[in-house]
Amino acid sequence: MTDSFDYDLFVIGAGSGGVRAARMAASKGKRVAVAEERFLGGTCVNVGCVPKKLFVYASQFPELLHASAGFGWSISSPPKLDWRTLRDNKTAEIERLNGIYNRLIDNSGADLFDGRATIAGPHLVSVNNQTYSARTILVATGGWPYIPEFPGSEHVVSSNEMFFLEDLPKTAIVVGGGYIAVEFAGILNGLGVDTHLIYRGPALLKSFDREMGVKVTEGMTAKGVNILLNTEINEITQHDNGLSVDLNTGSSLEAGLVLYATGRRANTQGLGLETTNVVMHSNGAIQVDDNFATAEPSIYALGDVIDRVQLTPVAIQEAMVLVDHLYGNGLAKIDYSDIPTAVFCQPELGAVGLCEEQARAEYTEIDVYVSDFKPMLHSLGGGSDRITMKLVVDRLSDRVVGCHMVGEHAAEIIQGMGIALKAGATKAHFDATVGIHPSAAEEFVTMREKTR
Repeated sequence: MTDSFDYDLFVIGAGSGGVRAARMAASKGKRVAVAEERFLGGTCVNVGCVPKKLFVYASQFPELLHASAGFGWSISSPPKLDWRTLRDNKTAEIERLNGIYNRLIDNSGADLFDGRATIAGPHLVSVNNQTYSARTILVATGGWPYIPEFPGSEHVVSSNEMFFLEDLPKTAIVVGGGYIAVEFAGILNGLGVDTHLIYRGPALLKSFDREMGVKVTEGMTAKGVNILLNTEINEITQHDNGLSVDLNTGSSLEAGLVLYATGRRANTQGLGLETTNVVMHSNGAIQVDDNFATAEPSIYALGDVIDRVQLTPVAIQEAMVLVDHLYGNGLAKIDYSDIPTAVFCQPELGAVGLCEEQARAEYTEIDVYVSDFKPMLHSLGGGSDRITMKLVVDRLSDRVVGCHMVGEHAAEIIQGMGIALKAGATKAHFDATVGIHPSAAEEFVTMREKTR
């Protein structure tokens, strides 16, 4: 019997999750198509984690150069940043990665469409003025920056535009209290921009451990970022010399750039989902079940567009589970607990497991261990940075249920801690582990005195 569909799987969106799903399905002999209207690799590769991390590296050099004097190095002239060299070298690297994604799709045997795809029905996808039928459609269109409307909002930029600025401003205002806002505030400050961070709430990084959020705030302030909490922008006006920003506190700021990093929303607008039975949450995210199936039996969704855990490795894992569900034995599952994550702010934040507040709500009694110290680099380098480490332990089982760190190399260290928590390590296991000396990481296995 001849199959009446053009494709077994049509993937809309060539980000990390979409590409992984397409490649894995094609490797199982399925007829697969992928459509992407922008650049291959999605948010992470093009306007997210990859170029952002490159900018973070660039912004850290001034502090490293300053610290080098204590180790005997002499810088003969003041260092100078060539913004366009950084920007263009970043772009060249991203274009290299785009090419890798293109080859991955091509080598898998899947068909790649360069254009905007929309859903024309439960089994129909339209792209480049052609309509194709598919037994299964996968929506992996990711998220998009959200900027609220207010007087002068047309003068602001989102994180997307930050990677392609023609020139670096002398003064910048970053609006938001989440990871994107604090990361860009650190980048701009490190690159020599007079940086103000404005957030309407009382504390930054509210989805993380409260104590760690305070440490990040203190560290950013020590590095020169002007942080204004409980503050909002009422209006922005443009004039010949830049932007005038009026605040709800009655004061105003002048800036060459205003970045709004106030969150991302599911990229579902204009996708054609109204031609199906797909149900969306109030924020536009697509509702799916444990197998990533929507209310329309032929349509699935994963990644940022379902707004569960907006992390690239999570989208990739979701894709593996979905392909196993569709074309494998259906045994693969995804566990959203104990997912390590990092914020590449300055100082850096890494975390896995429960924050102290969550642990107190979930367990009858917990023990908290905290260590705060100066990193060895600054013993001669003269910097003001601190490292804070924290373990949260369920007293009854002795299991470590939360591990948090603020300071240099936090992401690298927390990745290893993630394995320990996933394996159910107890505080006794941590205590029995020999540390690597001298290192910051050894502090996690030498904390003996309970802080509270």
